[in-house]
Amino acid sequence: MALVLNDRVKETSTTTGTGDFTLAGAVQDFESFSSGIGATNTTYYSIVNAGQGEWEVGLGTLSDATTLQRTTILSSSNSDAAVSFTSGTKDVFCTQPASKAVYLDANGNAVGAAGQGFAVAMAIAL
Repeated sequence: MALVLNDRVKETSTTTGTGDFTLAGAVQDFESFSSGIGATNTTYYSIVNAGQGEWEVGLGTLSDATTLQRTTILSSSNSDAAVSFTSGTKDVFCTQPASKAVYLDANGNAVGAAGQGFAVAMAIAL
């Protein structure tokens, strides 16, 4: 199981509650999680139930081709706990959480969730 990030991975789901999400297939012009992330791999995800004020960002595992396990919630509309999603079609997509990013600010200084030394090493490597 590897941590995999990929661009333009987006599916829909009608799953409700706080459990695993059943993915319903890629949105037009996007890849599915199965193609872009791969079964048994982990990724950062976001789920949005548009118009309902429900959203979640976390680390999840694609347990099979159509099931996303919501392993660790990083932030959410439910005080950063798992959201009990209501009915409706949700967008589920791969994302890069700001809290996990390492980057250079406008002055070229390393910024990130990791220690300053690690951030500098990563910035130099990039």
